[in-house]
Amino acid sequence: MKLLAISDLHLSSSPNMQALLEMPAFPDDWLIVAGDVAESLERFCEGLVLLSERFAKVIWAPGNHDLWTVPGPAGRGLLKYEAMVAIARDVGVVTPEDPYLVWPGDGEPFVIVPTLLLYDYSFRPPEIPLASVVAWAREERSVCGDEMLLDPAPFASISDWCHQRCRETERRLIELGPDVPKIIANHYPLRRDLVYIPRVPRFSPWCGTVLTEDWHTRFNVRVAVSGHLHVRRTDWRDGTRFEEVSFGYPQQWDPQRGMAAYLRPIWPASDAT
Repeated sequence: MKLLAISDLHLSSSPNMQALLEMPAFPDDWLIVAGDVAESLERFCEGLVLLSERFAKVIWAPGNHDLWTVPGPAGRGLLKYEAMVAIARDVGVVTPEDPYLVWPGDGEPFVIVPTLLLYDYSFRPPEIPLASVVAWAREERSVCGDEMLLDPAPFASISDWCHQRCRETERRLIELGPDVPKIIANHYPLRRDLVYIPRVPRFSPWCGTVLTEDWHTRFNVRVAVSGHLHVRRTDWRDGTRFEEVSFGYPQQWDPQRGMAAYLRPIWPASDAT
């Protein structure tokens, strides 16, 4: 029994959806999906159904594309997130709103923590004021589509929504206690020094929050899973393994290998090293 992870499936793309349709089953394994399944509720549901048919358990952490406002009855902001949580629960997929699961496989027990933490533009250079961050990014054509498509309603801003989510998640992590090992899944990296995007360096303000910089040490995190950057890599900080597990857009993966080749082993740790 293995815990695997992937993110940024972007199933609105036909090649990506076809890759999922062709992916074989892993009936004994659990899967973390760290966001960006699809923008529309219909394709999101279709994707989660296909994944839940292929894995013993699926755990979903939302991405920004999942939350985008698109034509249809999905709603926007928090309402859309709640609609996606309802869909996930209907097909047996675990969400950040559900009780955290304890890993039932071999080795020491740990808790799997899917999260929705968003970002607050704090991954920007210290000399750039918050009010100037979009203009600064626009100088190098690096403005995130969220500025047009991610509505924070009913919160006043994405930063406000981010801070509310961080407070609530921090409360739940404190309740678990420091002695319980954890695997955290979040669409965005927990630390600014993990943002490796040399092609678009000014995209960093849309990549997380400094509020989570020390969570890996504070909360006994063995592995932190993320996506968003579309730069697959493994990093280590203070004994914690950080896994960026993006699948990505069609030009970012090899169709000869298929989606299964991009499933990242997370646990047992021996399978991931």
